[in-house]
Amino acid sequence: MMKKATAKKSLIYTVDLTKIDGDGAFPCPKCGVIISPDDETEEIYQIIDTRTKNNELIELVLLCKKCGSKIKLVGFIPQPES
Repeated sequence: MMKKATAKKSLIYTVDLTKIDGDGAFPCPKCGVIISPDDETEEIYQIIDTRTKNNELIELVLLCKKCGSKIKLVGFIPQPES
């Protein structure tokens, strides 16, 4: 007899960058590990999706490597044209 696989619906947390003070670092909403934009090692998190509009970044989806949570970053400030 085959067992049915239970599909676990993954919760995506949303973090609004306009509400973060400082250098842009924030705790994972689930496990609390600090996710910093300065960390380029991909030991703590991994970028799994990006969305742009008119060549501007509008959304970034990260995967927390400590707890497996998906975190959607919104609120990117458009860069002024030079």
